Amino acid sequence: MKKRIVIVMFLLTVLCITAASGCKRNEKEENISSNDLETVELLLWGAKEDEILLNKIIQTFQQQYQEQANFHITFAAQGETECKDVILGGLEESADVFTFADDQLSALAAAGALNTVENDDMIKQMNLSTAVEAATVRNTLYAYPLTADNGYFLYYNKRYFSDEDIQTLDRILEVAADNGGLFSMDWSSAWYVYSFFGNTGMEVGLNEDGITNYCTWNRQDGDICGVDVAQAMLNIATQPAFSNRTDEEFLQGVRDGTVIAGVSGVWNAVAIEEIWGEDIGAAKLPTYTCGDRQIQMASFSGCKLIGVNAYSKHYEWACKLAEWITNEQNQKLRFELREQGPSNIQAASSVEVQQSPAIAALLEQSKYSQLQRVGGKFWDPVTVFGENMASKNATGEDLQKQLDKMVKGIIER
Repeated sequence: MKKRIVIVMFLLTVLCITAASGCKRNEKEENISSNDLETVELLLWGAKEDEILLNKIIQTFQQQYQEQANFHITFAAQGETECKDVILGGLEESADVFTFADDQLSALAAAGALNTVENDDMIKQMNLSTAVEAATVRNTLYAYPLTADNGYFLYYNKRYFSDEDIQTLDRILEVAADNGGLFSMDWSSAWYVYSFFGNTGMEVGLNEDGITNYCTWNRQDGDICGVDVAQAMLNIATQPAFSNRTDEEFLQGVRDGTVIAGVSGVWNAVAIEEIWGEDIGAAKLPTYTCGDRQIQMASFSGCKLIGVNAYSKHYEWACKLAEWITNEQNQKLRFELREQGPSNIQAASSVEVQQSPAIAALLEQSKYSQLQRVGGKFWDPVTVFGENMASKNATGEDLQKQLDKMVKGIIER
């Protein structure tokens, strides 16, 4: 009997030792496994306003792939409109993944900052055709579509304007003046000034070299001439309710109650809705009086894109992060937090997106919009012209001469 007890105790002791050593071995194996994971450091650039959103997305990305790598992903604010210049100033020091406006795509691709997107068929199938076009150079996809809402339209306060009032700019200015309010539009930005020329038959765009522009905004024959548009802008500028304001100044005017209508985009939708509440109205741009007729105001359209730096030290993971930021789930999250219109087809077709006043207005205006495709020489000459029109031709220079000077600058090589 005693022998049996001794044998049993001996066996139990062996088992305990074995189990303990096994536990230590498993712990050691886990530590080795964790230490063996690749360390991935990525820098993500995006708009300052997107910081909370993008940090949420980074967190879910790290959770999704936590068993495949040790991640150190950092967000840094970088203006989307200046992104190209910063990146081309130092490719190897720039972000691995970045948000940028689609008009910068050609320059980034030509400089070798972007590689072609490998799984392009899948990306094309998942996104709206306009967004895919914006991410494409010569039939090749170079970036990941993020939004399809980079355009502008009319915001108005329903307390003052009826559906009929907002059809013409003449009536909007009249109603605003009667109520002691202002209509705001930024004529210091060539982006917005395009709206007066876009549906006149006069043209502006890129030449085949993808760098220089062609422009006929100084045309002196045809149904509508350049001088007709310039004079129409001067007539608007003389109205007491017109206010030439930047986008930030427009929003400040909404906050303090001085601005009751204006031209802007979806990026201001959340802020305006917080101020105007149920009185927020959004619609396509109105018509304006040009000579003896009404011309529908045009707009530039565009998309935000996600680019992956071709010089990224962790290029494959950077691509995965770009895909994650632009997937259906995170585009829906972007709409919920920032009310930006998705490029993803499924996200864009959701009930919430379809019911947004700002997105509905953008879709309505899209009938009169053109994908922004102009070279760098376009912006400054148009800004000079627009600011002088807003100041009621403070220089006093002949309108045709101003148009000729503007066009000369636009098409300069």
